Amino acid sequence: MTLAEMLGEGMAVTPVPRKTISGLEYDSRKVEAGNVFFAFPGEKADGHDFVPQALDAGASSVVSERQPPRQWRDLWVQVLHGREALARSALRFYGRPDRRVKLTGVTGTNGKTTTAHLIDGIFEAAGITAARLGTIEHKVGRRRWKAINTTPESLDLVRFLAELEQQSGTHATLEVSSHALELKRIYGMDFHTVVFTNLSRDHLDFHGTMETYGRAKQRLFEGAGGALPRFGVINQDDPLGRDLLKRAGFETLSFGLTRGAAVSADRVDALPGGLSFLARTPSGNFEVSSQLRGPFNVHNILGAIAVGLTYQFDVEVIRRGIAACPTVPGRFEPVDAGQPFSVVVDYAHTDAALRNLLEAARRLLDRQREPGRIVTVFGCGGDRDRTKRPAMGEIAARLSDRVIVTSDNPRGEDPRNIIDDILAGLKRVDASFQVEPDRAKAIRQALLEAREGDIVLLAGKGHETYQVIGAKAVPFDDREVARRVLRELGYALDDGPGKAANG
Repeated sequence: MTLAEMLGEGMAVTPVPRKTISGLEYDSRKVEAGNVFFAFPGEKADGHDFVPQALDAGASSVVSERQPPRQWRDLWVQVLHGREALARSALRFYGRPDRRVKLTGVTGTNGKTTTAHLIDGIFEAAGITAARLGTIEHKVGRRRWKAINTTPESLDLVRFLAELEQQSGTHATLEVSSHALELKRIYGMDFHTVVFTNLSRDHLDFHGTMETYGRAKQRLFEGAGGALPRFGVINQDDPLGRDLLKRAGFETLSFGLTRGAAVSADRVDALPGGLSFLARTPSGNFEVSSQLRGPFNVHNILGAIAVGLTYQFDVEVIRRGIAACPTVPGRFEPVDAGQPFSVVVDYAHTDAALRNLLEAARRLLDRQREPGRIVTVFGCGGDRDRTKRPAMGEIAARLSDRVIVTSDNPRGEDPRNIIDDILAGLKRVDASFQVEPDRAKAIRQALLEAREGDIVLLAGKGHETYQVIGAKAVPFDDREVARRVLRELGYALDDGPGKAANG
């Protein structure tokens, strides 16, 4: 394939040489002889700074939005949009695997990861070799590895789909973030099914306003440079979801708990060990039993059920897939060392997610014979949306019995300044709280204070195994810190539930 064939018409501003190319790269460290190097600014580095290294490694051409520098004029192709050019080129170079692999894209503020895991579980129950690409990990057939971005760069996505085909895989589920939609990481890809979970305040440091944020999410339902999806699975309990249902130009399947949803739930029972309810669907009703905890997961399960229906799976396959899906790492994940109180780690890092988490914990407490308290440990990320900080502080204060405000990933901000923003909301409520900027000390304090029947919530970091302080990612895992403290308090981690070392 030549560079001109790969880029196609209407993309380049300058003439495109008819060079035969051997591959594509946007990372100069991976360039090989005959590759085309795509240079564009990233979050932490600018690809243009590495053009000399790419050319030294054998790159035959450079594709960029910038005008050709004099010294590289014959090697340089200027395009209208660098990331869009990369996405289109990757799809052409690898022969459009997105048109053979059936793609499901999941977008929304909360619930993307859990919904994607559930969908993947349904594919497994159907005997399908599939890929799942998302926040915690990427999985392509039999290969798994830790994720860096929720949605990988377009070139990586296309390569993963090509790899899946080599394993005779046929379906892939992608968590599609608003950043990915803005940065054209899925540009031009054809989706079989797209899912909308919900929209609440987040990422306003990047998008500026909720309107702009919502608009980014809508792009997935408008094709995002590719064909319109065949199916839209949409949460009708969300205002943006209801708007999407009105405007969709394709077949839709609504889900939710309000009247009229095509896929809905009756007789929901949220137990400490999971969820059960009656799923009502156009293909028949069936009993759902899930290992996932918290009533908020009912929406995620309903969305996954609806996706299964768009692929015309039998409801028994869908039921088995939901039942087999284990607790998703860092999503209402229990830490059990036999202690007489519950410890739950959750990724809740928005005000809506924190509210859902606290309400789920309260419902569990209400089922207990003996009263218990909610002790919440949380902070907010630095160099990110500041508007949600006071809202999270107020929600934590209103719905918890005790709050310990601490650090999350402070990044380049002073943790004390972040905490002050949280306290501005928390102090609107007459609440019992403490400030401890050291997250490990805050977790220890919560566990020391916990009494029989309490629920200790460690919120904000979930599956993350690091804490970003300044420019460094320091090893830190809420789950491991909690286990270490519980061990020091005398509970036996390896003896199974209900067995404490000190009796």
